[in-house]
Amino acid sequence: MNKKRLTALLDRFSELHILVIGDFFLDLYLDLDRTLSETSLETGLEALQVVGVRSSPGAAGTVVSNLRALGVQVSALGVIGDDGMGYELVRSLRRQAVNVAPLLCVADRLTPTYTKPMMREPDGRIHELNRLDIKNRTPLPAAIETQLIDRLRELTPHVDGLIVADQVQERNCGVITDRVRAELSALAQGSPQIIAADSRTRIGEFRHLILKPNAREAVLAIDPTCTGPLEQTMVENCGRALYVQSGRPVFLTIGAEGILVFDQEGMTHVPGIPVSGPIDPVGAGDSAMAGIVAALCSGASHVEAATIGNLVASITVQQIGTTGTASPAQVLEQFTKQQAT
Repeated sequence: MNKKRLTALLDRFSELHILVIGDFFLDLYLDLDRTLSETSLETGLEALQVVGVRSSPGAAGTVVSNLRALGVQVSALGVIGDDGMGYELVRSLRRQAVNVAPLLCVADRLTPTYTKPMMREPDGRIHELNRLDIKNRTPLPAAIETQLIDRLRELTPHVDGLIVADQVQERNCGVITDRVRAELSALAQGSPQIIAADSRTRIGEFRHLILKPNAREAVLAIDPTCTGPLEQTMVENCGRALYVQSGRPVFLTIGAEGILVFDQEGMTHVPGIPVSGPIDPVGAGDSAMAGIVAALCSGASHVEAATIGNLVASITVQQIGTTGTASPAQVLEQFTKQQAT
């Protein structure tokens, strides 16, 4: 891919409309200052002092943020609670001009939230303390599943692509339940849209969808008993097996080494983009997914889409302690830098 081709693909992003369905979390950051810590009179324990509060959309919301930074129009389909976290999540999405009308607000569900305390030590060092997670741990009610499926069927014909973000590990407690997954597979069989899935624990259960697992997710999908280190041959074999199972291309991310693409041409290794300095890999897979699907919807080949996914991820991992995103201008600049080396 040359600069002219990349520019042409990036220029099409603003014409795209992608639906993101899945588990929308709120990433809630609490900035703490150790020098201000007090001792609780009641317990004698250290009382950590919050000096700043910030939030951003997480999980499926991270994919959305990356798509919006790339200039893609986005609609969000998921389930949130009728609570303060849900309010903040919707407000954050609206700030990015995301269509939040499809989101279902349900009174007896919690808005999934990752609370991340970020401690500033006296020497200036900042690090994350134990995360506090809010998740739904009871199955999604059948009536809510039906509403999700109805909205999915209604919206799909009007978008260029669809991204599935299956974040919740507890089976049927998130948005992508067994029933919703079956509906997605049925839609993918007869739909001309690009439909791609990312899943923490169930990537091997999707059929007829493009898949984007990381190496461990791919291996565990084929061999759930695997506990040891991941060998290259094992990862490649599992990628091939997922391609056969899904019947669609597989974009298997392998960290700094890039992406393995499995399709009708066999396996192609698309090298990662070298970066220097501190990195934060959290959300890199989501940013790669946004780049891959936007590129595919713009007419990119599988290798071109993987290249753009790598470029986007190489930019976002250099943004420390926040949800990283990349603009088309940054992607083009990163590509130009790599071509010059």
